[in-house]
Amino acid sequence: MSFSKPQLAVYTCPNRFRVLITGRRFGKTHLAMYELLRFASRKPNSKIFYVAPTYRMAKEIMWKQLKKKVTEHKWIKYANETELSLTLRNGSQISLKGADKSPDNLRGVGLDFLLLDEYADIPFEAWSEVLRPTISDRHVTGNVLFVGTPRGFGNWSYEIYQKGLGADPEWKSFKYTTLDGGQVDQDEIDQAMKDLDERTFRQEYMASFETYSGVVYYNFSRDDNVRKCTYDKDSIIHVGLDFNIDPMSACLFHIKNGNIEVFDEIVIYSSNTDEFIDELLSRYNKNKIIIYPDPASRQRKTSAGGRTDLTILQNAGFIVKCKSTHALVRDRINSVNSKLKAFDGKRSIFIDGSCKTLINSLMKQIYKEGTTQPEKNNGYDHMTDALGYAIEFLFPITSNLPKSQPKRFS
Repeated sequence: MSFSKPQLAVYTCPNRFRVLITGRRFGKTHLAMYELLRFASRKPNSKIFYVAPTYRMAKEIMWKQLKKKVTEHKWIKYANETELSLTLRNGSQISLKGADKSPDNLRGVGLDFLLLDEYADIPFEAWSEVLRPTISDRHVTGNVLFVGTPRGFGNWSYEIYQKGLGADPEWKSFKYTTLDGGQVDQDEIDQAMKDLDERTFRQEYMASFETYSGVVYYNFSRDDNVRKCTYDKDSIIHVGLDFNIDPMSACLFHIKNGNIEVFDEIVIYSSNTDEFIDELLSRYNKNKIIIYPDPASRQRKTSAGGRTDLTILQNAGFIVKCKSTHALVRDRINSVNSKLKAFDGKRSIFIDGSCKTLINSLMKQIYKEGTTQPEKNNGYDHMTDALGYAIEFLFPITSNLPKSQPKRFS
């Protein structure tokens, strides 16, 4: 086991409730895994929960490496792949959970340790009404570690962080930047500064709580991001696609010299995927088209025979690129904002003036009052989501920083 100095400070902290706010690539997952193992191994028959915003995130982030580690140490007695639970030889059980499932999925009796990963994206009610009682059982007084990157001041994560800075002796909060974690060197931080916009960089790498209010796509400028963009028959057409009956929305763009040039958009009301395909093929040659749909297309069925939107696109002969799960909404938004205008002022998204729906949506999409979530009731989210699915797939902010060799303290 090895930790950076900040990780060690968190690991050795004796407080019952610990809160860790960090920049990306700090090493949260490494620390979280050893926290789970520590509490599972130090007392037989312990019950441990690891909770992520979604079940799929819990599986992708923690399951394989945690199972590998307990197998290497010969601690494992039984692994339940369906329920994502590990039973150790000492009788302790580690269960991985997603906050997107039924609340009953999160209920436990007498948890010895609870770890909430990216807790700002977990509904507050999941903590206050379901999880909090599990660590106050009459037989057990459990420990909790909250881990995540910061959100706005209106998110419950800020209140929890502030609690650990107060006088309550059971609580302790920590905040570290990406650089503090020792995983990434200064040159790579400087590169991220070039790739990201200022607010995204401060939030994601400097661990800064940022204000969420007003328009979502704050870096969009009608003067600077709107210019003549034309269809090039010799270039690949990239299509961001949001499946929605009213309306189905798509934005079409080329990528030239690192710039995204949006030259067309498709908006169809009371429609379905088959009708969208007909409209797209009436305009362009499918042999030069790559479509980036909503990841929900893997399950969403909108046609007779139970075909999914994804299979409809694939069977029509398109190249379809789609993640297995949704990126966090803020990651999609941050990816777009960083291309609209980076920290150094560079703009990489340009939109033809004919794409009025996309331009209008970027200008008018706002945050729901008092939250960090975009308003969904004004109709401006469909085209911006379409753009976001493509941009986040092609230019995810999580790919900006390759890992360096950290300095560690054992």
